[in-house]
Amino acid sequence: MLTDAPLTYQQKPGTTADILVYVLTGPLTLRNMFDLQSVLRGAPTPKLVIFDISAVPYMDSAGMGLIMNHYVHCQTHGGRLVVAGANSRVLDLFNVTKVDTVLPLKPTVEEAEAGA
Repeated sequence: MLTDAPLTYQQKPGTTADILVYVLTGPLTLRNMFDLQSVLRGAPTPKLVIFDISAVPYMDSAGMGLIMNHYVHCQTHGGRLVVAGANSRVLDLFNVTKVDTVLPLKPTVEEAEAGA
């Protein structure tokens, strides 16, 4: 089942020292988000955090909540968060919930970095 697949993530530096990219792979759901949530809570807040979700086929409301919580965390600590690569299914979730009116969305990581 799609929602039973694991979520993996990798932190990698962006094109400059003040950009951090999280590359997420797999569904972002309540069942598998807690490791990532723990990492995010202990991570420094650079000028720009990018969530590359181009390999996330599905996200539930808990996964969306994790992203929104980190968005608020970044803003509170002087940074920004941009989501890159959302597929049409995830974009529909953002649209229906009106998250797309708040959360910066870019088609690619390169475009997210260019806006830094």
